[in-house]
Amino acid sequence: MSSPNRAAAGSALAQPLRLPSAGRFAVHLGLFLLGAVVAVAGALLQGAWFPGGLLLALGGAAGLFVGGALATGGRAGAVAPAAGWLIAVVLLTASRPEGDFLFAAGAGSYVFLLGGMAVAVMCATLAPGRQPGGSAVRLGK
Repeated sequence: MSSPNRAAAGSALAQPLRLPSAGRFAVHLGLFLLGAVVAVAGALLQGAWFPGGLLLALGGAAGLFVGGALATGGRAGAVAPAAGWLIAVVLLTASRPEGDFLFAAGAGSYVFLLGGMAVAVMCATLAPGRQPGGSAVRLGK
């Protein structure tokens, strides 16, 4: 006996999960690395030209996250560069034994760190998700 809430056997939602293709994996890996590059560039830029550099760094990160989501057609395209950005920024905040560090203890550095995380969450949440093919009817009806 089938439930009315169950997806049709031929729909995309009823298919089992499978590993991504090699091309899709390569695209997400590239977006991850590009997120790390944008984080390093933003870290240097936000301290050099405050406050315009801070806005430019956050805007560049937001553009990468949204662009990744649109290019891949799903939320994973926004999460991959956001993960690369976050890991790079966390690694840049750690001080070395020699006493060198990249981020100063100013308000701009904290706005870059927390603002970048907020932008990443917003872009990953608002990115278009996968939808099943078919007619333009409401899902769940």
